Amino acid sequence: MTQDTTIKLIGSNRKAFHDYAIEDKIEAGVILTGTEVKALREGRVNLREAYAVVAGGRAVLHNCHIGEYSHGNLMNHEPLRPRGLLLHQKEIRTLTGKVQQKGLTLVPLRMYFNRRGIAKVELGLARGQRRYDRRETVKQREAGREMERAMKTRQRRT
Repeated sequence: MTQDTTIKLIGSNRKAFHDYAIEDKIEAGVILTGTEVKALREGRVNLREAYAVVAGGRAVLHNCHIGEYSHGNLMNHEPLRPRGLLLHQKEIRTLTGKVQQKGLTLVPLRMYFNRRGIAKVELGLARGQRRYDRRETVKQREAGREMERAMKTRQRRT
């Protein structure tokens, strides 16, 4: 079965890749109200301070700011309410075991609509990076860029 990659990206958490070392990724559905879905279609989401918690056999997304729908009325949603995540019980059990390890947390990396129009969030099982780890990452990135430049100039000569 081929995987269709036609997704509509709503928002991403670029800061997570800077602050954390992502060890594993998992896709989860999000329990939303009608005005939240409409606000997501307008691109009103901020994942910067968001995190997920697994407790009591449930996964919940906290601090995910979904702005109010522009054409909403009194029945508009609360922007920072906790939202349930839809995962299989087996996935929840494995995440619970991994999160209980020292220093691991669940961080939302991006939110998108899949090809069927269903809102999904990609969670990353992350370990916090120290300042020296970040410096090492930057050094490795720069070394990779230098290698690419050297290879590119060498290919031009031949």
